[in-house]
Amino acid sequence: MIKKTFGELPGLLQEASLTTLAASASAFEGVSTDSRRIEAGRLFVPLIGDNFDGHHYARQARERGAAGAIWQTDRPVPPELEDWPLVLVPDTLAALQQLAAAYRRELPVKVIGITGSNGKTTTKDMAAAVLATVFRVHKTAGNLNNHIGLPLTILDMAEDTEAAVLEMGMSGYGEIELLSKIAQPDAAIITNIGDAHLLQLGSREGIAKAKLEIAAGLKSGGLLLFNGDEPLLHQGISQLQDAASMEAVSFGTDAGNEWRADDIRVTVNGSRFNLVSGDTATDEALIGLHIPVPGKHNVTNASAAIAAGVRFGVPAARVAGALSGLRITGMRIEAVRAANGAVVLNDTYNANPTAVRAAIDLVEQLTGFRTKWLVLGDMLELGPEEAELHRQIGAYIHPGNRVVALGPQSLETAKAAAEAIGTDNVKHFADKTELIAYLHGELHGNDLVLVKGSRGMKMEQIVHALEQGLRG
Repeated sequence: MIKKTFGELPGLLQEASLTTLAASASAFEGVSTDSRRIEAGRLFVPLIGDNFDGHHYARQARERGAAGAIWQTDRPVPPELEDWPLVLVPDTLAALQQLAAAYRRELPVKVIGITGSNGKTTTKDMAAAVLATVFRVHKTAGNLNNHIGLPLTILDMAEDTEAAVLEMGMSGYGEIELLSKIAQPDAAIITNIGDAHLLQLGSREGIAKAKLEIAAGLKSGGLLLFNGDEPLLHQGISQLQDAASMEAVSFGTDAGNEWRADDIRVTVNGSRFNLVSGDTATDEALIGLHIPVPGKHNVTNASAAIAAGVRFGVPAARVAGALSGLRITGMRIEAVRAANGAVVLNDTYNANPTAVRAAIDLVEQLTGFRTKWLVLGDMLELGPEEAELHRQIGAYIHPGNRVVALGPQSLETAKAAAEAIGTDNVKHFADKTELIAYLHGELHGNDLVLVKGSRGMKMEQIVHALEQGLRG
């Protein structure tokens, strides 16, 4: 965690000037933007949004023990705060980001930056687990992966941190570039290119271009690990202006990848696989790996995490133990039991076409169940092509499944699924309570149920109802 005196801040904040109200000997430990949760001795950074201004809560932050604050120059300083250490800056958000970048430069820490349309958080958890067998590791908490969350994650690192795994999210161009330049990663991972953010970026080619911005802050000679099963990434990397200053290494399941997963076996409780890297000594230790999350796409995520860990010096022999005891952030293919014994795959954190197809593929890989149910909610923020993208999901569903769709957009999924697997195997609901009541009457104890939908659909409510035996 950052520990500084106020006298050091002007050098860290390039455009800042220390007010005469701040004593140079005053010190602070850590940074916070939330006056409600600030701890004593921390520096308060009041951010400004469309409907809030953190400067209004500075008094509360001081009362809770904040050591001082960064203050935006266009905001008047209340008389009661004039004896409080303040640092004047043109923009408090930019100052937060500058402070994080400066702190990162001070620490002898190895940083892995992770982006992609899907699998960022899972890959982050996997990479952190692998690295933790050798290093003191700090990682992004939850999904604090944006222009505010990433700087706060960096500033919350202990000074003795040896490796950091930082997730980077985005909704438009320029955002990943900003995050990468703040984090200055030694290695970067692009998990995949999907259909998330089509509304903002217009095409998968645009999404690939935005994800490749992670190379902007990559240290000279750094490692760029990319999903080699995605042609758009091969094409995009060849067009990067600074491609010669990095080492691009592919991972995936296709032949030709430099890190290739094969002999993949999937059960509801996890996946087993071998990982081939071309290094005989490494390969011998990467046979029969197990991760406690199912799905070939998660095997691909694990391949990236392992490749990064080995590059940073983790012995291949330690990888198996790190992955077998892995704990994944919740609502990402989490197997739970319904009250009647049915297996429910809770994959409700979010959804886009690529992620939904991967989840459907996972269900296809699993055997031994009487009936397989796909409970699919709307995929949100897909732009003008949303109806067609929902139809494509319906057409992708394999015979032998039963589909229960929820929401106005998923009506298109249901229509296309009915054509693919028959109308008797498809139901559509506009009301979640009615859907839950229907499932309660239909589910058998030996069934498998996948529940998937965008965050705004709150599909986890269906999972919880099935667990508790509620009828809706």
